[in-house]
Amino acid sequence: MSRVYVSITGLQLRAIWHAPRFWTLAMPAMAAAQTAPGNLSASARTVSGVHHTLTTWDSAAAMRAYLTSDSHRRAVAAFPRIAEGKTHGYWSDGHPTWDDALDHWAAHGRVYRVRG
Repeated sequence: MSRVYVSITGLQLRAIWHAPRFWTLAMPAMAAAQTAPGNLSASARTVSGVHHTLTTWDSAAAMRAYLTSDSHRRAVAAFPRIAEGKTHGYWSDGHPTWDDALDHWAAHGRVYRVRG
């Protein structure tokens, strides 16, 4: 089993009327993640009203490179106004299950903040 870098994010909309803007930003960002160099998997799921993304990467550097993609940067810039949540990245021996990743996120997630 090879080690993978896991990134899990969970965002909850500040109000239901932010949903169209959220999805307009989230869908291109997910598509970019799925085709980004070094990406091994990318999926999304809503759990208890929190919109989660779960991605695995061949390296932390590959995940950080994706963070600078245009679609991800646009989403990050808008999300603090329309959503709040947490993110967590960690190394895993193989691809985690959604339950395992959500447990990590709940225990270790940090409040999602935009860096200036």
